[in-house]
Amino acid sequence: MGESIFNKRVDTNVQTCDHILQKLPYRKPFLFVDTLVSVTENGVEGRYTFAADSFFYEGHFVGNPVTPGVILTEVMAQIGVVCLGIFLLSDSSINDLKIAMTSTQIDFYQPVFPGETVTVRSVKEYYRFQKLKCNVEMRNSREELVCRGSIAGMMNVKSDA
Repeated sequence: MGESIFNKRVDTNVQTCDHILQKLPYRKPFLFVDTLVSVTENGVEGRYTFAADSFFYEGHFVGNPVTPGVILTEVMAQIGVVCLGIFLLSDSSINDLKIAMTSTQIDFYQPVFPGETVTVRSVKEYYRFQKLKCNVEMRNSREELVCRGSIAGMMNVKSDA
């Protein structure tokens, strides 16, 4: 997966981003999306800051807490797949969104520590038959590559109609 696919940035209407954030089926302490920077039919960019008092730091590398890879993967999935999926489904009135991750392949390069902000960028590989697959990367505030890979999930919607 080449780095160039993540270099394009398109600013998105704030109302669109707010709508997506309101439709996310997560709440604290398992909501890992702070802001969306941009979203198009082909990809999304968003940010999340890891609070130093997050529940998963208490026992993960005692004395030197590091964000677990499974949490990094979840951040990438919420921003890179679920937010994009909600945007792609925006023509329907979403009442009951059901989501299931179907596959991941992530390579990790840098640790993420408490208090760090990360940026997730996702590019749609395909969306068909309710399955969305994306190439996703995460970078730290120094623009260093933290992790990258692919994530796929199924999305099923019960519409208001």
